[in-house]
Amino acid sequence: MAFQKQKIVLATNNQGKLRELQACFDGFQVDIIAQSKAGISPVDETGNSFLANAMQKAHHAASLSEHPVIADDSGLIVDSLDGMPGVYSARYAGVNSSDEENIDFLLKKMEGENERQARFHCCLIYLRSSQDKEPIIVTAEWNGMICDNQTGNKGFGYDSIFFVPELKLTAAELAVDVKNKYSHRGKANKTLVRELLKKNLILEN
Repeated sequence: MAFQKQKIVLATNNQGKLRELQACFDGFQVDIIAQSKAGISPVDETGNSFLANAMQKAHHAASLSEHPVIADDSGLIVDSLDGMPGVYSARYAGVNSSDEENIDFLLKKMEGENERQARFHCCLIYLRSSQDKEPIIVTAEWNGMICDNQTGNKGFGYDSIFFVPELKLTAAELAVDVKNKYSHRGKANKTLVRELLKKNLILEN
């Protein structure tokens, strides 16, 4: 009888995040699915921190799913903008704003600014169920600089204006496997995989 892979729901409909997480679970008996595939609608993010928002999304999805849940909240922190857009990264230019609108809004804010240091922050949460009292929480960051113009088309969000000095490329110029090696979410994803293995919550192929 064929072994059925364990399903884990990712509490997002962002296809870029889904692809990155699926790549990190390649080689394991796990099937990562977006919450929409499990019939779960998004929840409003009202927290004032990445952790609060990730926990909010995790509990919402877990309460509507029979499978374990992974929730991510991540965003761009720009030093010269006092940490903005931060938890508002996905809606920096307004509610339901597109990636392009958010990028344009941020670049306008950065006009004439010489200090362009920035970092991506990721908070990941794994819940076994809605009753899980011991969630696995992982955080990671990725340092870089804000460009004057967009370069690359392989990423999403602010990737096309996030320059990585050690690679001399923007995040949007990186293949998924390279991005997963260096990025905030890639590092968090890999740490989470190690934690799940350690606790025997996933199996290798």
